[in-house]
Amino acid sequence: MRAVKSYPLLIIEIMGRAFEFRKARKFKRWASMAKTFTRITKDIINAVKAGGPDPDSNSRLRALIQNAKDANMPKDNVDRAIKRATDKDTSDYKETVFEGYGPHGIAVLVETATDNNNRTVANIRSYFNKYNGSMGTSGSVEFMFNHVCFFRIAKEGQDVEELELELIDFGAEEVFAEEEAIVIYAAFESYGALQKHLEEGKKQILSSGFERIPTLTKELSASDQADVEKLLEKIEEDEDVQNVYHTMLSNDPE
Repeated sequence: MRAVKSYPLLIIEIMGRAFEFRKARKFKRWASMAKTFTRITKDIINAVKAGGPDPDSNSRLRALIQNAKDANMPKDNVDRAIKRATDKDTSDYKETVFEGYGPHGIAVLVETATDNNNRTVANIRSYFNKYNGSMGTSGSVEFMFNHVCFFRIAKEGQDVEELELELIDFGAEEVFAEEEAIVIYAAFESYGALQKHLEEGKKQILSSGFERIPTLTKELSASDQADVEKLLEKIEEDEDVQNVYHTMLSNDPE
């Protein structure tokens, strides 16, 4: 006769599984936050070295400080990044783009910021090789992505249609409302003009930045998609990697 677990033991077991699930989610969230903070820190260092430590005169730094707030990055972290950038002993982070193909013909574009390019090149190449991909030459896949800028501004008091008409002259190509913000997309080159106009118009910029949007995508089966995701996850874990873009059309319903 098979033993039946008592209710107290069963409840303890269920609670234990729930605790492990919550702990795993929490660690994953912390890892994601740490990666975001690292990315913003590198961006801040480069912005300060390029335009100085005063956000009033450095528009890119001003935008990155706002991004840090939006990501709940502590102010002390931001201040340390600015101080680190002004330290003469701090090396510049070199921004480099790597291109290649993952499994099943998926194009992959990787943006990095590194103080040791040899290390980064070796690491990225090893990831492609390990997961049945191949690293390509400069320009081999970049043409498959549109380089764009975006802004998220406070939604309150804004009319999307009127705002779109207003921003067309400053390069805006797409304006739409989300639950808590209005999102504006434009060509990469329009970032400065849009930022200036939004600030002069007292629009509250919640965050801004740059993205690469694939001009074509490829749909894969669930098993083939899993192959590509293994490569993408490995690349994203690298401390020198800022962003990863690809041409895979996700089958994930979310």
